[in-house]
Amino acid sequence: MKLTYQKTTLANGLRVLTCSLPHTYSVGVGFYLSVGSRYEDEQLAGAAHFVEHMLFKGTARYPTAQALASLIEGHGGLFNASTGRESTVVWFKMQQQHTALALDTLAEMLRFSLLLPEEVEKERRVILEEISSSQDIPEELASLLVHDITWPGHPLGRDVAGTPASVASLDHRALRNFLATYYTPQNTVLSVAGDVQHEAIVAAATDLFAGWQPAAPTAFVPAPIVDDKPRVALIKRPCEQTHLALHLPGVSRSDADRYALGLLNVILGEGMSSRLFLEVRERLGLAYAVESYASFLADTGVVGVYAAVAPDQAHTGLNAVLAELRRLRQEPVDDQTLRNAKEFAKGQIILGMEDTLAAAGWFGRQEILGQPIMTVEDTLERMEQVTAEHIMAVAQRLFHPAGTRLAIVGPHRKKDIPGFQSLLNAGALA
Repeated sequence: MKLTYQKTTLANGLRVLTCSLPHTYSVGVGFYLSVGSRYEDEQLAGAAHFVEHMLFKGTARYPTAQALASLIEGHGGLFNASTGRESTVVWFKMQQQHTALALDTLAEMLRFSLLLPEEVEKERRVILEEISSSQDIPEELASLLVHDITWPGHPLGRDVAGTPASVASLDHRALRNFLATYYTPQNTVLSVAGDVQHEAIVAAATDLFAGWQPAAPTAFVPAPIVDDKPRVALIKRPCEQTHLALHLPGVSRSDADRYALGLLNVILGEGMSSRLFLEVRERLGLAYAVESYASFLADTGVVGVYAAVAPDQAHTGLNAVLAELRRLRQEPVDDQTLRNAKEFAKGQIILGMEDTLAAAGWFGRQEILGQPIMTVEDTLERMEQVTAEHIMAVAQRLFHPAGTRLAIVGPHRKKDIPGFQSLLNAGALA
């Protein structure tokens, strides 16, 4: 079944998208906002995440977190939110007959959250505990560290949740001002998928948001990756494993190489038939956890690899990862490998689209991130056009020693850094 969408822009700039799925019993409703951690200066670090938390702490009509939760869960629904580097989403998944309730409650949360000082103080403690927890989870700490050395001194290099100092300084006035600045109709997309009629959703949104006034658009500071020289950072922890997080330059969402890089990443480290899994885990037996990912942002991107190995095998594990990256630069993938990667990537998309919330997100995220909206079929066709030669050309473009950023968390000392640095400097990717 082909997924299609309809779009209407209200007078105040709010964009309303719907995807009709007549066979479903649920409705997925998401408000997608063009605000995330990269919109924050140092003093406001963590504000987007903090505001997202506060949306659930009470509104004018539902003054407590319990009242909101009881309302939605009492009608058999699910609701949550998440903050990323470039966007925020607040979503509900309800039985279809409760669509109006979902829209009404989400509108209430976005427009009339109370942000009471006493609730801000309580949630501040919760968020500080959330930040502290990442210090106790080596893989999360490695991820934070590699982002920091990839974008040093830039919001993209910080924890989305902010720093203990910045979160401690954010009061209810700062959060209210942040909400007023970024939670605006032009900055928001309402995306709904399920057994719904576009005209009915537009009519409901018009009623609910008629008084929501437009405001000036916002922007973020660009963040190109500087490919000057390899960088290594280390945090000593008494872990049983060494956690390695490697970043290499990626591409932006609008880059012509995006689809080739996506398939390269599948071949490299997604799933149990990926090269990293088969080599590092199955053949060498070095790691239980090894994977790769590609992150596409508005103006930049990264390719990442994570592996956890025994401390005395850290160099061996890193060399094995570098060897697979070098192999992608030097050898075109064979026809069967490419076909399998395309089928895996297509399956991940198609299987997800059976969920109403995923369908709403497919269109809502593209719209809020400023992309020309592509259907699932459009995307699958782009994947089909990728060749082995294109994948090798992308690897040659991106994978080189100067672009590498390595974060290490484990029982190592600062004097061990040069040894890791030498592996990156040795031209392993040349």
